[in-house]
Amino acid sequence: MTDIVANIILIDDDSVRAAASVELLQSLGHSVRVIQDPFGVNEPLDYGSEVDLLVCETSLTQFSWEAAKDAILDLDIHVPAIMLADEAEAQVILTALRLGVSDFFVRPILDVNALNASIERCVKRRRIRQELSDSKRALEHTNTELRAAVTVLEQDQQAGRQVQLRMLPNSPLTVGGYEFRHSMYPSLFLSGDFVEYITVGDHHVVFFMADVSGHGSSSAFATVLLKNLFARKRSDFIRRNDHTLLDLGAMLEHANKELLDLAVGKYATMIVGLLNIKENTLAYSVAGHLPQPILKTPLGADYLVGEGAPVGLMEHARYCVHEVQLPSEFMLIMFSDGVLELIDGEDLIAKESNLRSVIDSSRGDYRAVLEDLGVAQAREIPDDIAALFITRAANNG
Repeated sequence: MTDIVANIILIDDDSVRAAASVELLQSLGHSVRVIQDPFGVNEPLDYGSEVDLLVCETSLTQFSWEAAKDAILDLDIHVPAIMLADEAEAQVILTALRLGVSDFFVRPILDVNALNASIERCVKRRRIRQELSDSKRALEHTNTELRAAVTVLEQDQQAGRQVQLRMLPNSPLTVGGYEFRHSMYPSLFLSGDFVEYITVGDHHVVFFMADVSGHGSSSAFATVLLKNLFARKRSDFIRRNDHTLLDLGAMLEHANKELLDLAVGKYATMIVGLLNIKENTLAYSVAGHLPQPILKTPLGADYLVGEGAPVGLMEHARYCVHEVQLPSEFMLIMFSDGVLELIDGEDLIAKESNLRSVIDSSRGDYRAVLEDLGVAQAREIPDDIAALFITRAANNG
């Protein structure tokens, strides 16, 4: 007996000879069905066929394997075959080889174990090919579903990108001689970087830059939460005379609480500022953001000091607010940390120093700064880059 039970079709039009072959094959434990005409197989012989093996008699009364060779080769047959013959004639063996048979046996078959081993070998190979074919079809189906899912995801991402762009403030915005501009360079469709600037009353503009941890949709959604926070507080200022929006430390504490309550493992570095256009003063607070703001004046460019924990990390974080009297002519420049990926330097300190030097030596408006830093012409952005520029020209003094 055999460990493998093969489902065999025996092709033989001699009933006596076929009966002997059936007896032999069944004695080895296989299931055998006889047909007389090779073209009389009424079931598919492809990879999914239930037939494991064809055992073919070479000497058929009404059929010539040699004459039908081309027609047989045109058929989509993926079931192995073994040929049986009364004599080992060269032409018969050559025809069998051209037909692609797996083995050839001459009667009387003295080594039954060799025949059974050949049958088992054919069945194993066929079942392996069948499994590979099934795996291929499953993989193709999975790939089709994956491509469809990716297409939907890309459409969602593109739609989300358009929504996020429409959430950004107008650029430029001019308020009392101060010009606000922003530029966004996402590494993916959606960005975890965001900027906002909003007028508050007659003499103030509140602005912030946020860099949410990670990339993609979840980070972009966190920027929506931050924008919504500032929009709500502006509405409270207008409708309820609530001045929380002018308290930068309190705003960062609110942002910290909302990100913690979101509970998605996201935190954000932020720069929050309050510009008093009547007094030409700046109040600002830094929540773990690098690089820090750079103030560029006719005398040079330098970082504004400030430090603090990112929002969304520590429950009881507190934030320090700094105040600066601004000169009559200046450009306040803020970048997200993605810009440091484009700056030469062995470490963070060197990169920050080189960033300040490039801005210090840049002669021109915000466009010149972006070009000198290589942001505007960068073909590949390894990380999201957000830029915010607040400018006041001398003739506005």
